[in-house]
Amino acid sequence: MQGVIKSYDPSIGIGTLLRDTDLSEFELAPDALEGSLFRMLRQGQRVRFELDGSGMATKLSLGSEIDMGTPDFAGHADPSPER
Repeated sequence: MQGVIKSYDPSIGIGTLLRDTDLSEFELAPDALEGSLFRMLRQGQRVRFELDGSGMATKLSLGSEIDMGTPDFAGHADPSPER
């Protein structure tokens, strides 16, 4: 699944994210960052995630607009330099 970080408190490791498809809100599981490149999360950061058995977001990984297929990404890309 894909979404964006809504909030994150690094001092206690608690946060929430919003799923892209329906804006459902999920709390981050205690192990959400385990094994990922993340050490810190910021509001609005795009991520991929899975849900654990209790419905908490876990296994966060990097997500970019290209990787995640954001609609109309090409319309926002920098134009190639003119020669």
